[in-house]
Amino acid sequence: QVQLEESGGGSVEAGGSLTLSCSHSVVTGSSQYCLAWFRQVPRKGREGIAFLSIDGSTDFAASVADRFTLSKDTANNRLFLQMTNLKPEDTAEYYCAAVFPRGDCPSVGSGTWEWPYWGQGTQVTISS
Repeated sequence: QVQLEESGGGSVEAGGSLTLSCSHSVVTGSSQYCLAWFRQVPRKGREGIAFLSIDGSTDFAASVADRFTLSKDTANNRLFLQMTNLKPEDTAEYYCAAVFPRGDCPSVGSGTWEWPYWGQGTQVTISS
């Protein structure tokens, strides 16, 4: 089991930047797990936008690939989602997710059912 907690959400104007943080820790199980950021707007499903594999490789949804980046603080078990040039359509609840992979880590296009561990979310609001 992996525990996750997001922070860093808030309200910014369009064109601005924001960095979200995901604190993650293993309760039981391997120390090797995949991490991802999803986001959700009301009445829509969660969309996976950024993925970190165990080998450190990253992948991003096309909607954010040229604006969002991932970084990590391994010593403190934190994953950061750096968001730049934010747009009103980036407004959403942002969630950190984790999974112990059976093979390769799930990536862009993966569904929420592939990620069993979730944080509580942090709200990001972008005003035009």
